[in-house]
Amino acid sequence: MMTSNGWFFWAALSACFAALTAIFAKIGIQEVDSDFATLIRTVIIVFILAAFVYYTGKWSDPRNLPPRTLLFLGLSALATGASWVCYFRALQMGEVAKVAPVDKFSLVLVALFAVFFLGERLSTREWLGIGLVASGALLLAFKR
Repeated sequence: MMTSNGWFFWAALSACFAALTAIFAKIGIQEVDSDFATLIRTVIIVFILAAFVYYTGKWSDPRNLPPRTLLFLGLSALATGASWVCYFRALQMGEVAKVAPVDKFSLVLVALFAVFFLGERLSTREWLGIGLVASGALLLAFKR
């Protein structure tokens, strides 16, 4: 799947796993503090990814990475950690069917950030899609 459309396969698979994450997390945090649950989840992820990278022969010395790469990977890690803590807390307090759409509002924010910070340009069709995602996320989140 390394064609020009190979990204779609992996993105769709990511969406499936993200959906399962919400369901599994909601069940898993019923009898534990959400912050502690986030820590447990993170430790498991570290071990799985370390094994995956090692066994696929993709390990390299991180000290050889450019400082800019390390900076932005570090910032990404901080944002991911903050997102997970907030997401698990929201899941513990609210319904998955309401929390997940608000979390997926990140799609709208990614598009906006990509335009403002990365200089990406979106077509009218793409802006329409972003608008529909925003409307749908808000409609699902604030249902009665």
